[in-house]
Parts: sequence; C-alpha cells; structure tokens
Amino acid sequence: MYFLSTELYFPPVTEASSEGILAVGGDLNIERLLLAYHSGIFPWFDDDEPILWWSPSERMVVNPQDYKIAKSLRNILNRNIFKVTFNQNFTEVIKNCQKIKRKGQRGTWITDSMLEAYIKLHEIGYAKSVEVWQDNKLVGGLYGVDLGKVFCGESMFSTVSNASKVAFVSLIQKLKEENYHLLDCQVHNDHLEKLGAFQISRAVYMKVLKA
Repeated sequence: MYFLSTELYFPPVTEASSEGILAVGGDLNIERLLLAYHSGIFPWFDDDEPILWWSPSERMVVNPQDYKIAKSLRNILNRNIFKVTFNQNFTEVIKNCQKIKRKGQRGTWITDSMLEAYIKLHEIGYAKSVEVWQDNKLVGGLYGVDLGKVFCGESMFSTVSNASKVAFVSLIQKLKEENYHLLDCQVHNDHLEKLGAFQISRAVYMKVLKA
C-alpha cells in the first residue's frame, strides 16, 4: 500500500490490495482528484479515517448503449410524476446524498471535506448532477464526475419511492444520446445490480478509460 505525500502521484492500479485499496493519505484538491479519476482511482473513506484511494479488481458499470430499461420503470417514466433536470442544483443533491440514512450504514462516507471538494469540481465543470423533482420539491438525484466518455457515479439519494431510479435511468439515457462508453458505478451492491449494472475486470475498465 502506498502512502501519499505532497507529490501529485499515484502508483499503478495493479498495486492495489486484494480489497482494492491503492493508497492512503494525500489531499482532496482538484488536481489530485482529477488525476485519480483519469487513472481509474477514487476516494472512499469514513470521517474517522485517513483518505483512502481505491481501484478495485472488479468494477461495477453500465454500458449506456446496451442498457434496457425495465418495463416497470419505463411505466413510471411514462406517467410523468417526476420532473428531471441536469446540473440545476448540485449542492443540494450532494448534501442530500450526505445526510440520507442508508440501511446497514452507521454514517456517511461523504465527509465535509469531500462535499467541499466535489462542489469545487462542479464549479469547474467536472462534477455533475441529476435532479428529480415532484411538486417542485427535490425528492431524488445523483452526482458524479464526468470524464468525457466515462461518467463516474458517486452517490444517489431518494426521499420518495423510485426517485433515485428515475435519476439513474435518466442519466443513462443522456449518456447514451451523447455516445458515452460507460457509466462507472465503482463497487458492487445489490441495488445497482437490480438496476442493470454488472461487473467488469479492472483491466477491461482501464482499457475503456484510456481509450
């Protein structure tokens, strides 16, 4: 495991541990974050931990060009009970992702320093959001880092049923229209798998990222 200094550097992703941890320490400045994402690396840590940088051996992804929306979810979209916008309220989306309670988690990995860092990334055009509204109220959304043809999803939230699912498929539809190669969902969880995400090897992910 590599311990970062002030030098703007990451070791090769193949040096990550079996759990996927590549490096520890460093900072969350814009230059380091952009280097990380362009290198197939992302930060993920709890408030009481040092900054941990990850590059897991298996990556959870969606191919927007091949994605098929489930019939039940398509019916929800067709009912027009939600309004979807893009990059209209990034700060409120990430704040909601930070404070939403999640089953099986004692807290949040979106620390105040993470929140501040991604708001800065948004201000220079790299971090982007999807907002889902119902009756003019923000009820769901997601945010991530846009690398051009790969979108790295970070977190999503929902305060009413199906709102985060609508954000997820709305993003995929937009990525498909703009000929993106991958939506990167980072690590496996059952919810993402039910939404149609699947795992690929780190080597395959890196080929797509570098292409």
